[in-house]
Amino acid sequence: MNAVPRNLAVLADVLAQTGPDGRGALWQLAEQGRELDANLVRLPPDAEVGEHREDTLDVLLVVLAGSGVIVTGETALPLAPTTVTWLPRTSRRSVVAGPGGLAYLTVHRRRPGLTITSAPAALPARESGGGEAPCALDRVCPECGRLAEGRAPKFCAECGERLGGH
Repeated sequence: MNAVPRNLAVLADVLAQTGPDGRGALWQLAEQGRELDANLVRLPPDAEVGEHREDTLDVLLVVLAGSGVIVTGETALPLAPTTVTWLPRTSRRSVVAGPGGLAYLTVHRRRPGLTITSAPAALPARESGGGEAPCALDRVCPECGRLAEGRAPKFCAECGERLGGH
């Protein structure tokens, strides 16, 4: 059976329908059986996706509207409509929207789905150190549900939403 290409969205229409106050992930590729993920993200004026690193995936970022910069250490890469930026895996970066905001599309290989497995056998109390595992709810993005990595993350690396408690 051959897959059939089809148009999924007109991103200019999605941006127009959400208006200038729309923020976060406005559209996501959600087709069954896909091998890619894609997200349309809008940041309001002067908003920032805090510094983060994607350890396993290269990401392609395509600016659709607005302006801003990607900060990578000492370098600030300018972002403007039609700019295409490659974010190689393991690179550290933050994204800062300009005074008019920023809308961009990210595309990357799809992450494998989560699998449910049996819990590991418990260690006797004297070996485990006791206590419960720390709660990670403050690292779950309220917009897209992704679990943020790193120590004390402030923003979701996927959609740019501010994480709870920060």
